[in-house]
Amino acid sequence: QVQLVESGGGSVRAGGSLRVSCAVSTLSFRNYAMGWFRQAPDKEREFVASISRNGMNMNYADSVKGRFTVSRDDAKNSAYLQMNNLKPEDTAVYFCAATTSRRASSAYVASTMYDMWGQGTQVTVSS
Repeated sequence: QVQLVESGGGSVRAGGSLRVSCAVSTLSFRNYAMGWFRQAPDKEREFVASISRNGMNMNYADSVKGRFTVSRDDAKNSAYLQMNNLKPEDTAVYFCAATTSRRASSAYVASTMYDMWGQGTQVTVSS
């Protein structure tokens, strides 16, 4: 059974940076497209970023473009979300997700594309 484990969340001041990681317990990590989502209190889960199997295609939510960068390291079976210039509105639980479904890159913004999820890691940004 494939497991996803996030780490690296925490508390920072506005303008600061954090990197969250997602370790995937699989021998075939290259077969998975990865996504990052977040959920703030009393809000629905929303798409943040995704990265394709070959690492060549990324998608970002408009709210994080230019500030967040998604990446992957297949040798470490891990995906990453580098978050810079954090804002209080970025405060949320961040989840990574994985899928073996093969679709156009733009499809990976939908949470329904993913069938494996991590437990989430809290990111808190204070003003």
